[in-house]
Amino acid sequence: MTEHEHEHARVPGGLRIALLGTRGVPARYGGFETCVEEVGARLAARGHEVVVYGAHQDSHGPVPDRYRGMRIVNLPAIRRRSLETLSRSALGTAHVGLEQVRAAGAGSRRARVDAAIVFNAANAPLLPALRALGVPVATHVDGLEWKRTKWGPVGQRYYRRAEALAVRFSDALIADARGIADYYEQRYSAATSLISYGAPVVPGDGDPERLAELGLVPGGYHLVVARFEPENHVDVVVAGYAASTARKPLVVVGSAPYAAAHTARIRSHADDRVRFLGGVWDQDLLDQLYAGAHTYLHGHSVGGTNPSLLRAIGAGAAVDAFDVGFNREVLQDAGRYWTDAHDVRRLVEDAEADEAAVHARGRAGRARARVYDWDLVADDYEALCRDLAERRRGQPPEPATRPTVDLRGSARSGNGADPGAPAEAPVAVWDIAGPEASVQPASLLLGDRAGARATR
Repeated sequence: MTEHEHEHARVPGGLRIALLGTRGVPARYGGFETCVEEVGARLAARGHEVVVYGAHQDSHGPVPDRYRGMRIVNLPAIRRRSLETLSRSALGTAHVGLEQVRAAGAGSRRARVDAAIVFNAANAPLLPALRALGVPVATHVDGLEWKRTKWGPVGQRYYRRAEALAVRFSDALIADARGIADYYEQRYSAATSLISYGAPVVPGDGDPERLAELGLVPGGYHLVVARFEPENHVDVVVAGYAASTARKPLVVVGSAPYAAAHTARIRSHADDRVRFLGGVWDQDLLDQLYAGAHTYLHGHSVGGTNPSLLRAIGAGAAVDAFDVGFNREVLQDAGRYWTDAHDVRRLVEDAEADEAAVHARGRAGRARARVYDWDLVADDYEALCRDLAERRRGQPPEPATRPTVDLRGSARSGNGADPGAPAEAPVAVWDIAGPEASVQPASLLLGDRAGARATR
């Protein structure tokens, strides 16, 4: 064992924690992977043994067996969008079971898994197996995945049923946004632990040398970072920008391996001011892109608290976001909001006309980012894992009887949200789960402004 690994060795009183349901670490894909890396590394540094189940390789080649103090178990998966996550998680569950059996045979309580965090409600069919193995488990339910059009009717029905399974078979549920917590309370009478993501702080206004690698200068471009999925509204951003008189280019970071038709739709709206970079896997370069952006245009609408949005405010980017409760919860008065391409056009033009206002919104965003601290997030996960470990000693209560807890605040009731509440209060369910969240992007483009308004 290296000196670095000795620093992160399990200490007396430390827990053995399994993190399942993601592509693993290093984080190169999305919010779950970022959470696993940032939280898992901090828990390992505190003396817990953290085991991360993830992909056996990625586009950068084989992943390590150890990373930032965490033990990595590399697993294959069926390379189909509908089966990749569940197939990998099934193997992870089997591996946990094998280690539990070995620990029992050796009479070692120390080798048993004390708590498991399963990311993504899609993995809920595996929860009964973990419970049968005696592993206390919390499920991070993510956003409203059944609203993503990429899954189609069958996939959407699956996610609905998976939500119900997660409520029934989890010892605890984790929500990363108040809107998600409110949804589970109102639909399932189920409580959650509210734990958001962290916002990495990026100092400065963008490294000129790094940005020069892409032919960019600090403050000289607008930015969007997203997977090319309809619910992320990249097509709306591109259409609105292309209709504007903006002089600064629009830089688009992202792609979609399973969505050729939607990618073509996005590109069809672009003009020669739009630059498509594809995926940017160099995390430092991505940070500098956020920090150097004149504005960051955020179109995510169904996924809860979004790590890209947190990354943008942590880098001091002025944010114009799609008008949905999740985004207002994060930004509050630090953001401006849009619903269609006409709004995007106006906001882009206004931003180029008022540099002082852009800088003021960037400062306000940095202030909001201080609320989202990865060390505090790790505190919350550590407290939850200790609570799960204690549950081995007795039968956990039914989900409906547990209080909804904001682990940074106090318990709150499960009576639902006030539809007239301001943005900083818990978000009403219909802000995120109602018909307006299912608006087809076609109605948000320049040709149908009235149609977009009528569906809100």
